[in-house]
Amino acid sequence: MKDMGIPRLSRSRWIRVRIGLLVFALFLGAAAVAMGAWDLGVTRRDELETIASEQYQRHITVSARRGMITDRHGAELAVEVEVDSVYANAKEIRDPVGSASILAPILELDLAELQAKLASGRSFVFLKRRVAPALAEAVRKASVDGIYFIKESKRFYPKVELASSVLGIAGLDSVGLEGLELKFDAQLKGKRDAVEGFRDGRGRVVFADSLFGPSGVVGNSIELTIDSTLQYYAERELAATVSTYNAKSGQMVVMDPRTGEILAMASYPSFNPNVVAGVIPEQRRNRPVLDVFEPGSTMKVFTLAAAFNTGAVRPDDLIFCENGRYEMGEKKKVYIHDDHADGWLTPGQCLKRSSNICFAKMALELGKKRLYHYMRRFGFGDRTTIDLPFEAPGVLHHFKKWYDIDAATISFGQGIGVTGVQMATALSALANGGRLMKPYVVRRVVGPDREVSQTFGPVERRQVVSEYTARLVGDVMTTVTEEGGTGVEGALEGYLVAAKTGTAQKSVGRKGYHEEKWVASFFGFMPADSPRLVISVVIDEPLISHYGGVVAAPALRRFADQAMRYLGVSPRMMARRDATPTPRSAKVRRIGAPKSEPDTEAGEAPLPEVPQGSRVVPQLSGMTMRRALVELSESGLRAVFSGTGVASEQAPAPGTITAEGDYVHVSFAPMIEPQARDRDPLLASRRAETKDVAKNDEERP
Repeated sequence: MKDMGIPRLSRSRWIRVRIGLLVFALFLGAAAVAMGAWDLGVTRRDELETIASEQYQRHITVSARRGMITDRHGAELAVEVEVDSVYANAKEIRDPVGSASILAPILELDLAELQAKLASGRSFVFLKRRVAPALAEAVRKASVDGIYFIKESKRFYPKVELASSVLGIAGLDSVGLEGLELKFDAQLKGKRDAVEGFRDGRGRVVFADSLFGPSGVVGNSIELTIDSTLQYYAERELAATVSTYNAKSGQMVVMDPRTGEILAMASYPSFNPNVVAGVIPEQRRNRPVLDVFEPGSTMKVFTLAAAFNTGAVRPDDLIFCENGRYEMGEKKKVYIHDDHADGWLTPGQCLKRSSNICFAKMALELGKKRLYHYMRRFGFGDRTTIDLPFEAPGVLHHFKKWYDIDAATISFGQGIGVTGVQMATALSALANGGRLMKPYVVRRVVGPDREVSQTFGPVERRQVVSEYTARLVGDVMTTVTEEGGTGVEGALEGYLVAAKTGTAQKSVGRKGYHEEKWVASFFGFMPADSPRLVISVVIDEPLISHYGGVVAAPALRRFADQAMRYLGVSPRMMARRDATPTPRSAKVRRIGAPKSEPDTEAGEAPLPEVPQGSRVVPQLSGMTMRRALVELSESGLRAVFSGTGVASEQAPAPGTITAEGDYVHVSFAPMIEPQARDRDPLLASRRAETKDVAKNDEERP
């Protein structure tokens, strides 16, 4: 058969043609690939990178790790720890019912709700967040398909209940809810940032370099004025006192009067901030800041300071205490009662014996306007501006709304509402020379790079009373803890304690006062001659006893005993003093005398007759140089001192009448060392005397 005129190629030649065609085709393909690669890699590079970024990269919102809270020495009180959260990819779960039946008992979740989550078909659903390590390990061992773990931060309080009401709590999303966690939430949580990360086909984050950056996702830390050791002592003594007297609750504040730093702030009952489920609001309450109560007789020290500072009452005045029953009012008679049937007393004796009648008469001498003015100057009726949330302002009505009886009752702590931190702050003004300091609990804010971003220090708000008045009231307050005073149970061996007891019936509004509910309190500072601590103790509704000198005073003494040793304040023996000041002038004022009064009362020695221009030498035994100098100066006499320690001898003798401006020679001897206590006859006689504190403490007016 012929090939119809088409030349027939040889076999070898046809193979070469086919190879050439294949090479050409490959060349064309390579060219196309190259052109495609050029198009993808060069021409459309930016477009394709954007598409890839949208598919694999995600903008992940990252909450900063919450900063730490530490005490003044760096001890950690609140930290952030990483724990596992359990989530499910429901698309991978073939048997939701079976998986739920395995996981529900482990995670302690409702079976029906867990089944619904596992059957939702969603690629990401939380089952339980921030679980304990043991629980996470149990889930891993169950080996259920579609169950995964993700690391999240959780707030952890390593000292458990210590200062829990001050610290507060933070929620699941690292948001402060109460206490300092709320007040300093912005500083602690840092910035909420959006960072770039990569997700795999299942939507899980596989890498996000910015998550490990140093500052963008780490919050600031705050350093407190709180001392963990003092806080522990305070909480322990408070819990023991509330439990012993079957009280409803209690609070204690410990403050440095020189700076306004809060060294301890305790509330009872307390709670564990690591486990807040089932905790009632009463347990989380920061009582020194939130609870308002009538202070009772503790208010008398501020009335006394106002009276001394204005000159309305002088230290050597005599006030008639109506033998224990005082009638006020013209149309409607109101009676004020004392537990003691006293006649004439000096202001110092009035405070020592806690006479309501005496302070009612002081208030009348002061006048409503001046009494109100000083109460406001001491900070009552207004917030202290402490750096804690929801502080209560207390209650102090304007003097224009007062009757005389209102001024009288406010002078001894009824008809006025205060908080524990207000009382501690006001008492600090008497301990530090009359300066009202702003209380604070945060010393500084420290950034993640260890640089201090904020610092808080002492702030003097105002001078309330003169330094002399503050010292004078402090000296008078020391008689409260001496034999015959209402706070003898608050006396601490080796230290001079200035204090005041309070026993107040709880108000029921316009209906008057509850017959069976009381607030027992004790406030003091020590050492009285060089104060280091101001301490307030308030016990709400004690059942076994309700006197401040019985219930609250021992708690202060036990705490102070530990605190003084911890702070390294050495004890020293102080000689007791007569609470009655020696008359310094020829004319002694008598306040509130009855209409018909003999020259001297039965059983009392007549006042010494002092010639014009003469002075009576005061009793200086046991005083420090500073106090002896003040005493002589106020007596119109000059001093010549020798030796060191406390006053042991003086010439002329106490009670001697001498010319104004004469010199009094005072010898000082070293203070008795602690190991010599047992040989001290004064201390032995003091401890040998019987103590009947309940009879010496206040009663209701």
